[in-house]
Amino acid sequence: MVNSGPLTPGQVSFLLGFVPILVSWMYSELLEYRKYSSHSKVHSDSNLVELGNEVGKEEDRAVLLEGLPTSLSVKIHTPSVKSNLLRFVSMDESFLLENRATLRAMVEFGVILMYFYVCDRTELFAESTKNYNRDLFLFLYLLLIIVSAMTSFKKHQEKSAFTGKSILYLNRHQTEEWKGWMQVLFLMYHYFAATEIYNAIRVFIAAYVWMTGFGNFSYYYIKKDFSLARFVQMMWRLNFFVAFCCIVLNNEYMLYYICPMHTLFTLMLYGALGILNQHNDKPTVMVVKILACFFVVILIWEIPGVFDIIWSPFLFLLGYTDPAKPQLPRMHEWHFRSGLDRYIWIIGMLYAYFHPNVEKWMEKLEESEPKRRNTIKAGIVALSVIVGYLWYEYVYKLDKITYNKLHPYTSWIPITVYICLRNFTQQLRGCSLTLLAWLGKITLETYISQFHIWLRSSTPNGQPKWLLSLIPNYPMLNFMLATAIYILVSHRLFELTNSLKSVFIPTKDSDRLLHNFLAGVAIAVTLYLLAFILLLVPNA
Repeated sequence: MVNSGPLTPGQVSFLLGFVPILVSWMYSELLEYRKYSSHSKVHSDSNLVELGNEVGKEEDRAVLLEGLPTSLSVKIHTPSVKSNLLRFVSMDESFLLENRATLRAMVEFGVILMYFYVCDRTELFAESTKNYNRDLFLFLYLLLIIVSAMTSFKKHQEKSAFTGKSILYLNRHQTEEWKGWMQVLFLMYHYFAATEIYNAIRVFIAAYVWMTGFGNFSYYYIKKDFSLARFVQMMWRLNFFVAFCCIVLNNEYMLYYICPMHTLFTLMLYGALGILNQHNDKPTVMVVKILACFFVVILIWEIPGVFDIIWSPFLFLLGYTDPAKPQLPRMHEWHFRSGLDRYIWIIGMLYAYFHPNVEKWMEKLEESEPKRRNTIKAGIVALSVIVGYLWYEYVYKLDKITYNKLHPYTSWIPITVYICLRNFTQQLRGCSLTLLAWLGKITLETYISQFHIWLRSSTPNGQPKWLLSLIPNYPMLNFMLATAIYILVSHRLFELTNSLKSVFIPTKDSDRLLHNFLAGVAIAVTLYLLAFILLLVPNA
């Protein structure tokens, strides 16, 4: 039973913003068609001249986006945000042609969001119940792994930034693959309601948060780039897509708890490394910073009452009411989700800090005599297996309520075991399954999209308890079709998010970034007020 709820000012404001962009894009495509139709009648020499003009326009457009000249020797005036808005409102033909690709990306993004709404909040498509079968679950997952191994196995030879050699310890290909195979299990857990692997899913989410600490620490520690543009790019990546989902689907931010959780830990890491960042190369400073992170986490999550004091002002943003559990406090979900993985991002920071030392040790190990090397590696594998087995027997096999109490303090154990087993030989470190790595790059989009175009909640803030049924009464065919569309849409959303980020977030012009931000806020407020007034008119 679909319960889309009353039309909200946010949904109306989205439509008010989408319609003029759609019209502008259609007009720009018409202008482009007319231009090329007329050019086709001109001699080829004239076409060469026009091609040169187009190259010039491309350079001007790059200047518009970045806010910087394409050449240091040439000063080109960059139009202001105000003039660009005026040109857009007046349907300036040259402006529409220059920004046709951007308009197309915005329209495609908007159409996808409307497809989300149609799938989840209308009766156009049916819904079906979840059904778990362990045999089918394992068959599908292992089939994917086998196909990935047969078709996308790849060896890598990149050099380490620390040692200059091809050690490849925790390299990017490996971590993307790691995210990919975990994400597939995470999604299948939701699709088939595989509750028996609940504890494993908790470990996977902890591993994602661990990577947040590991990846961001590595970047800031090595690149030392604490610029505003870099910070905004991170926030855009984590929250741009989910913000529009909240608006169009009338959902609260905490429904997609992965986004606020990663945003929080990214902000905490950015603050820890950004303060006095010129001293980050001093070991004593880093020790103090990491201890300070532990202290803050202990203060907020371990001392009763502090959590509520700290987060109560953000109730409007982090509060959540599940329609199936209205009796729970509004901050229950945030307290539960953020608390489960409150320490693991700091463990990720620690692993990133000691990453160069481990790589150098591994380099020496690889160059040592075979007998010593093999003995040490065998010892590492044996110890990892024993520790992993003990964790499995005495922690993992606990019921989920008891396990959740231990999870914040033990999740680093299976993560460390996996890292040791995945990296104990050069051959293992140097290969990856690129299909899984490709899936690992779009984990944010697949996580958010699953709620609305793979699964179905049918109500604002509802958990996705049903399956989207595109082919009723044919569960496997429906799974195939819905999954194909879902992965395709998720990949397009990944590309669109990055494309629009490059347009609206200049990397080297803080003034233009500020102007874009203020213009965005002004446009959003204007559209919202207009939508609010329009919704009041029928009641007048």
